[in-house]
Amino acid sequence: MEKNPLLGLKGLPPFSAIQPAHIQPAIQTLLDQVRSWVKERLEREGDFTWENFVEPLSLLEDQINRAWSPVSHMNSVVNNDALREAYNACLPMLSEYSTEMGQNELLYAAYQVVMHRQEGLSQSQKKVLENALLDFRLSGVGLPDEQKVRYKDIAQKLSSLTSKFSENVLDATNHWQKLITDEEKLAGLPASALALAKQTASQREQEGWMLTLEFPSYLPVITYADDRDLRRELYEAFSTRASDCGPDDGRWDNSNIMEEILQLRTEQAQILGFENYAELSIEKKMAPSCEHVIAFLTDLADRSYPQAEGELKALQIFARETYGVEKLEAWDITYYSEKLRQHQYAITQEELKPYFPETRVLPGLFNVVERLYGMVISEVPDVDAWHPDVRFYEIHDQADNLRGQFYFDLYARPNKRGGAWMDVCASRIQTQNHKQTPVAYMVCNFSPPVDGKPAQFTHNEVETLFHEFGHGLHHLLTQIDHAEVSGINGVAWDAVELPSQFMENWCWEKEALDLIAGHVETGEPLPDELYRRMVAAKNFQSAMQMVRQLEFALFDFRIHQEFNGGGIDWTYAILDQVRTQVAVNKPPEFNRFAHSFSHIFAGGYAAGYYSYKWAEVLSADAFSLFEEKGIFDRETGQLFLENILEKGGSKDAMDLFVAFRGREPTVDALLKHTSINAK
Repeated sequence: MEKNPLLGLKGLPPFSAIQPAHIQPAIQTLLDQVRSWVKERLEREGDFTWENFVEPLSLLEDQINRAWSPVSHMNSVVNNDALREAYNACLPMLSEYSTEMGQNELLYAAYQVVMHRQEGLSQSQKKVLENALLDFRLSGVGLPDEQKVRYKDIAQKLSSLTSKFSENVLDATNHWQKLITDEEKLAGLPASALALAKQTASQREQEGWMLTLEFPSYLPVITYADDRDLRRELYEAFSTRASDCGPDDGRWDNSNIMEEILQLRTEQAQILGFENYAELSIEKKMAPSCEHVIAFLTDLADRSYPQAEGELKALQIFARETYGVEKLEAWDITYYSEKLRQHQYAITQEELKPYFPETRVLPGLFNVVERLYGMVISEVPDVDAWHPDVRFYEIHDQADNLRGQFYFDLYARPNKRGGAWMDVCASRIQTQNHKQTPVAYMVCNFSPPVDGKPAQFTHNEVETLFHEFGHGLHHLLTQIDHAEVSGINGVAWDAVELPSQFMENWCWEKEALDLIAGHVETGEPLPDELYRRMVAAKNFQSAMQMVRQLEFALFDFRIHQEFNGGGIDWTYAILDQVRTQVAVNKPPEFNRFAHSFSHIFAGGYAAGYYSYKWAEVLSADAFSLFEEKGIFDRETGQLFLENILEKGGSKDAMDLFVAFRGREPTVDALLKHTSINAK
């Protein structure tokens, strides 16, 4: 009988051997193994300790995580019908198991026993136990039986609904395409965008230029295409994905799914004794209360709004006086903003692109990490992966200890979820009998190589790469031995973006750019004059960008805090209220942004999107110490490594930040970095 490649996983996943038929049997087997062990162990008389109970259970559950990780990952990056079916079949199984364990009163009591006899436990072991006891409570361990059953039903339903939301966005994105046969229709597009469109058409056995809703195709059109009708057509298709309107006419409509997700999250929170889902979400975050979050976002909005209004007015005047455009529509904003940026600073992303070939950016990124933390990164050839584009690397420290391994999957393609992310393949574990190296997936959707040349990144894409690599370093450089709090595990969600946003700062420093930038053909470094223009344009429309992110964050928080059973119209009414409060640029009636807001409806950011701004305050303040000491100051780098990157979730996020910075964070550095005038 063929061995199931998802069982007994050690080392890296054997991606080429994993078939959809393997998935459900493997997950069922692993879940049953843990259930049997827990039942037998709880029935057996004897004392519960870390060594005889918590640790062996953790290792068993890690086998579930190790098997599910490549499955979940492949569902995101090489999606197909058979894989999707197997993935979705496992979601209720995993949800049922999670709730069953979380509501097991004997298991809860066993953890309490271990917690109460703390002698000999390390700080990270105590944190594992604290987190576990909170998770039991938030899983409804203390609920009456009838409510436990309802909680379990809700958890299962939410698992399937969030997956369906994500599938609808992916399908709507994949389905839309537009073939252009007259190159004049694409006037204004840079050569790199035209080459990609031509390559896409050729790959789909068409003659001409193929436009899609994948971001490397969409963004150049909305930014550079002179044809206003073409910009509008793509804007409408993109902004109505998975909704009740637009070119797909409701085929993948997420309206009812969104409504049901909000209703079930609210009910789940209320079963647990919270007034709303936002209160439940905050329970495991750094922010002390819902009121604190709203006040934080409102304060940033108050500081940013007047400047954002001024930026929009300047854009309107420029478009009217220079191009005769009396009314800027949503599909005009990015286009004329780019014209204004060029007018003011004589710089475009396209001008920078040749200086950021992949062949220079990746070694440069690794060099930055080596200078900051003393880590050496090297590529490992011929590692089994899910797609030919994927590359694999190892990180060693100065003593040549293997610290972590990671996959890079950098290019956009069909059947791959949009956006950029880091995810866990394996967590660091160090016990007497079990050693496991942390492994991460880092995924982006950049323009692929065209015409045999290396991929060339926009500076924005370089920032994205550094952002995801910051997440990766947080997971890979951990020195915490227990999976539940090693790497990014157990880190408060509103602090998890600290290392990622922190890394973006090096994309703007000349000393770092000399490492990561070099012309694709000549290798010449980024010219000083071009660098000066780039930095001058850094905070172009920064207040408009700030209020846009605050719009998303306030909308997310309010629909989870205020949900009252209203339908999709209520959801958009809240969005309209938020826009009245913070937005300077109102989108058209047909815009259905929320229908593809996967972060909150299918990701981990429900009532947590504010985390980006919260962590941006932390990252700006953290980087300000490097600005004082020198951006490659090894002593400061070591301080960040030891207090943030290596500690994972083993201590409260604020305590770790204070250990690094010597004080609690302030908003001043963020306002300075974004050139937003404080009140």
